[in-house]
Amino acid sequence: VASTRMVVQLLLVGFVLQSVFALQTPLPVIGIGLVMSALAGIAAVRRTHRRFAGVYWDSMISVLGSAFVVTGAAVVGILDVSPWYEPQYTIPLLGMVLGNILSGISLALDRFMEGVARDASLIESDLALGARRWEAAHPLINDSLRTGMIPTINSMMVMGVVSLPGMMTGQLLAGAAPTDAVRYQIVIMFMIAAATALGTLCVILLAFRKLFNARHQLCIGLLQSTKH
Repeated sequence: VASTRMVVQLLLVGFVLQSVFALQTPLPVIGIGLVMSALAGIAAVRRTHRRFAGVYWDSMISVLGSAFVVTGAAVVGILDVSPWYEPQYTIPLLGMVLGNILSGISLALDRFMEGVARDASLIESDLALGARRWEAAHPLINDSLRTGMIPTINSMMVMGVVSLPGMMTGQLLAGAAPTDAVRYQIVIMFMIAAATALGTLCVILLAFRKLFNARHQLCIGLLQSTKH
């Protein structure tokens, strides 16, 4: 099933991108970026075992905001692409960033919600003893952020020694100079790390504000398990 979906999806994307690359207007590029971001946000939540009302919106906002900010800064400020909406650069870069944000948000969000459910009694004891909601949730937030960043950090630690990343390999196969391919890959990895950190932080803070109200109470009743 996974193999069939992969082939079909890539073929469809190839036909769509071929048409989009021929256009000289930003609207189709922005539209594709919005659709990709929305699908990434939905997919991130579907991998979690607990959910609350509005979690899909929180995930999509986090994915969209972090991906567009980081990709936009890289395209305009670092790579100096002209025009900024050039689909040959914008869409592939956005796709690489989204794939990593998705994994980070999914891991962090799942860890945070599972931690809240597991440590509900301890958290409520802290709150009852006078702790503010940030003080009670801070250890879980730290742990969730660390979990969300683990795949990206592990990849950066061994890159060039254990693995050669996809973009660098593609450029080498296309005949680019190794030094140029390396420079592009370094930019990509910093983009991925920044976007993953920003998206993960955003979704955890949104979940924190939803599960811990302004009166410093834990709203554990909002969490619903998807396990059967």
